Amino acid sequence: MKIKLLFITLLLSTLGFAQSKSTISGVITDKDLNNETLPFATVTVKGTTTAAQTDIDGKYTLTVKPGTHVLVFAFLGYESQEETVTIKAGETKTVNKALSSGSVTLEDVVIESVQSREKETALLMEQQKAVNITQSIGAQELARKGVSNAAAAVTKVTGISKQEGSSGIFVRGLGDRYNSTTLNGLPLPSNEPTNKNVALDLFSTDVIQSVGVSKTYYPDSYGDVGGANINIVSKEHNGKGKLNIEIGSGLNNNAFNTNFKVADGIQKSGFYNVKKPNSVTTYQFQNRWVPNLENHPVDINFGINGGTSFNIGEESKLNIFATASFENGYNLKKGSQRNIGNTNDNIIEDFYNVNKYEYVTKTTGMVNLAYKINSDHSLKLNSVFVNSSKSDVNEYDFFNENGTNSFTRQTITEQNKLFVNQLLGKNALSDRLELNWGGSYGIVNSDMPDRITSTLLEGINGFTFNTNSQSTNNRYFQSLKENEVAAKAVFSYKLFKGEGQDYKGKLSFGYNGKMKTRDFEATQFNFRINGSVNTSESTIDDFLNGTNQSNSTNIDNTFKILTSRNAGSLKPFTYSADLDVHSGLVNFEYSPSEKLTYTVGVRAEKVLQTMKWDTNISLPNVNFDDAKIDELYILPVATLKYSLNDKQNLRAAVSKTYTLPQFIEKAPFRFEVVGESTVGNAFLNPSDNYNVDIKWEMFPNKEELISITGFGKYIVDPISKARLNSALNDNTFVNAGDNAFVVGAEFEVRKNIWNVEDKQNLSAGFNFTYMYSEQKLDSEKVASETNNTVSVSFNDKKDGLQGASPLLVNADITYRIESGTFKPTISLVGNYFHDRIYSLGNIQTGGNVMEKGIPTLNLISSAAIGDRLNISFNVKNLLDSKIERYQENAQGDATTYSFKTGLDFSLGIKYNLF
Repeated sequence: MKIKLLFITLLLSTLGFAQSKSTISGVITDKDLNNETLPFATVTVKGTTTAAQTDIDGKYTLTVKPGTHVLVFAFLGYESQEETVTIKAGETKTVNKALSSGSVTLEDVVIESVQSREKETALLMEQQKAVNITQSIGAQELARKGVSNAAAAVTKVTGISKQEGSSGIFVRGLGDRYNSTTLNGLPLPSNEPTNKNVALDLFSTDVIQSVGVSKTYYPDSYGDVGGANINIVSKEHNGKGKLNIEIGSGLNNNAFNTNFKVADGIQKSGFYNVKKPNSVTTYQFQNRWVPNLENHPVDINFGINGGTSFNIGEESKLNIFATASFENGYNLKKGSQRNIGNTNDNIIEDFYNVNKYEYVTKTTGMVNLAYKINSDHSLKLNSVFVNSSKSDVNEYDFFNENGTNSFTRQTITEQNKLFVNQLLGKNALSDRLELNWGGSYGIVNSDMPDRITSTLLEGINGFTFNTNSQSTNNRYFQSLKENEVAAKAVFSYKLFKGEGQDYKGKLSFGYNGKMKTRDFEATQFNFRINGSVNTSESTIDDFLNGTNQSNSTNIDNTFKILTSRNAGSLKPFTYSADLDVHSGLVNFEYSPSEKLTYTVGVRAEKVLQTMKWDTNISLPNVNFDDAKIDELYILPVATLKYSLNDKQNLRAAVSKTYTLPQFIEKAPFRFEVVGESTVGNAFLNPSDNYNVDIKWEMFPNKEELISITGFGKYIVDPISKARLNSALNDNTFVNAGDNAFVVGAEFEVRKNIWNVEDKQNLSAGFNFTYMYSEQKLDSEKVASETNNTVSVSFNDKKDGLQGASPLLVNADITYRIESGTFKPTISLVGNYFHDRIYSLGNIQTGGNVMEKGIPTLNLISSAAIGDRLNISFNVKNLLDSKIERYQENAQGDATTYSFKTGLDFSLGIKYNLF
């Protein structure tokens, strides 16, 4: 009986306690993004420690005492809102809230967690709170500035520029070999034989949530970086289901106003299936020598993307995002080129009239799956496929070294396929221990199927084939295959618990590793023409076909096919390379006060790079071991952040990193295009980099930024592109001197000029970088380190770094109307770089080749019409500045390259189906 009474008493007490509590729940949405649900927002009972965070669906639940409470709703970079709620004992109330960025200042924002977002305000807030020095550009800013891919995105970041005619970028004057690229923190294989990094323009804005640029080193990144690590964060779905379609068109005025030339056999889709001949005794080439014509070509693009979510049980949720798109473009560059010796009157080749027709395509597909198992465990699966193609028809009217009027046409078709799969996981193993892990597998197939080169000489009776060399008329096939496997596992353990739930310290430790293989092969078929055969640029196929082929060299008006091995051998020239990197890392982060945070870390990285080759360069005194790199790098890092107040930070970072030569820079292979050729150097050594940054930044409000940065780099054994002492005017890559250094300053400001009741806004952004670079030049050092297999003769004992412009400027101004059903945005976006070294000169062959600085200006406009329709109109390259290079000779500067690319117009429509 006593037990029964005790049970009843406990039951009544429990019921009474339960009835004394009340529940408030609801959904928080994002007013700026068509009321999509807002994950990770906070709801706080004002004046208490009672708080809740919204889940992936924007839902929250609070348990409170009966009475009247003031609820505070807040999210990163958004205007917080308050609502008074009165609730009775045992009652359940629903309170929904829509948040917007509004006119909030930083001190109004309550931050419980930071999540990567597409909005500029959120990324600025993330930059302010981050321990490391980093910059990000999100999807919202990409759209406002008319940016179509990741390559264009990073050039809007302070201190970054892009070299014309190349997919590589320069960070504070340091080129492709000094940078690294990752997707969601995992490395990416390169899609081009000439580059270390994947071409960033492969990643269209359809697949990008944000692009992060870290110009200071941190131990969780691979140590092969001296300029910056560029991390592309792929888009993920959040909130309710959506489906968007896009379609657009455009034109380049140079291409539109001409009979545009495209290679024969070109596939407008960008997917090719051209087979390499398997015999030299029969004519097996599929495509014609002479290109086809298109009248008034226009660009097209279309795409579809969308996402949805599924609840799985009470705690789990699956988010799916997918996108597919296609785009093409026609471009025409008109101008001239010259190869000049060491005096201005020594003109080796004068390409006085050059037309470069370019047709490009890109097909992109991506699927992202984000599975939240519960609040402690989550998985992400990313698959990205990109097929890009480029078909160039380059035509040159020129005078050769004998003064004979000549004509050369080179048709270059390239196809790059990139396929990347990633699996990422995040696991809270306890309240203090967290594991971040991931793995990826990337495949690249890069082909140059059937590059066609033909050269004609003008005589008394018209043009004839150039027979001075059997390689002046040739067809070339190239293939590159690269595979990369990468993995990471990093633990983070919280230390030194302070007041409440905060910890003052964190210890991170773990492993990163990657294994990369590359296989490259190339075969060139040379056409040895017998006798003097009349032809013209439009009738080449009348002679070079199966009817006139002969296996003899003694029959006039016929031709014989030989490979570059000067025989009938079909064995290709090849090189293969392997790179294995295994790393352990430790990093300690500590905040002794609210204002001060510092980190101290170290990374140990074991690097093994090997290479084999069988190429068109004969080097009897060079063996495979000469190209081997086997090193253990110890890379210390230290950073400091001091908050001067709630709007200003002072930051500093010091580190050591290294730079590996690119595969093709070490492979002894001659890669030729009209007017230029490059040869690898097997003896090329890695560089050691010592880096320091000091930065002051101020955030006047959520949309504004002012920052000043000073930086310096000291490089041991810097790598440069230089002209060989060679009759062929080849370029190569050398450790030009013992050391080099770069010092400079960066300034950035983002400012709201005026804002009328959040209905009209005029804002501007401006950044510039000023820097000075210098490297030692020592021809004897180059000869000694290469066993006298590489000979260069520098013009001076020191010079600037290749690609380092002393001044970089970016600026933009944007006007927005943000009320009503018609919301237009108009931006002017410009940039400028000062003259920079394209390649180092040579006493025998001439001075430095310089790339002349130019300004560019783009007009970007768009308008949201209602909740579903968006229309954009852009005009790029408004100034149509000449793209020029000049050679610095003793008699003065001589122009060697001068082109205009024309204006690009585009119109696009985007419609949200739901």
